[in-house]
Amino acid sequence: MNECILAADDDREIVKAIAILLEKEGYRVLKAYDGMQALDLLVQNSVQLVIMDVMMPKLDGLSAVMRIRERQNIPIIVLSAKSEDTDKVLGLSMGADDYVAKPYNPAELVARVKSHLRRYTSLGDIYTANQDKLTNGRLCYHIAEKILYVDGEAVRLTATETKIIELLMKNPGRVFPAEEIYERVWEEQNFVSENTVMVHIRRIREKIEWNPKEPEYLKVVWGIGYKMEKKEH
Repeated sequence: MNECILAADDDREIVKAIAILLEKEGYRVLKAYDGMQALDLLVQNSVQLVIMDVMMPKLDGLSAVMRIRERQNIPIIVLSAKSEDTDKVLGLSMGADDYVAKPYNPAELVARVKSHLRRYTSLGDIYTANQDKLTNGRLCYHIAEKILYVDGEAVRLTATETKIIELLMKNPGRVFPAEEIYERVWEEQNFVSENTVMVHIRRIREKIEWNPKEPEYLKVVWGIGYKMEKKEH
């Protein structure tokens, strides 16, 4: 196992503890103590996952997440002492894949890191020649490439968003409860609020819908879950 993880927190003891925890699992860990240093390390190194604290000097964690998302789709776990749902939703809406509240449970953090890395690396080679695809109206998902095209244009999705799209496009018309989406995409039991799935659905809508407030594809079935509306090809 040679995946490289970037841990960014202005508390050096927390960064040290995370590094020890993940190095025991065989990962290589880069350490950053503010948002700007984190971005510099990402430019200089090949990193497969980021653990990012929210409150940091020079550049806060959420702003750093937004900058990372402009260039990369690697998994990002936001780490923060704030456990309120509003802070969690804010982090996810800015591009994070997951949220862990401090003080964190070491076993849970390791499990989430492994889950996100497994999902990210399982996306495979996007340049593979296999052109098997799922088409639904203006949407065309290339299964082998793991790329979604909307009106012929490739859409930049994170690894988590890609898994959600693939699940829903393989099952058009089927309603998935948020809990089932979470368990299938995150590959673990659902022990977080429905907000996690809701925020990712909202981000996908912003990328694929003409009017995200009145979606024609990614629909909510109130009280049940979400579905991909079937459209004529």
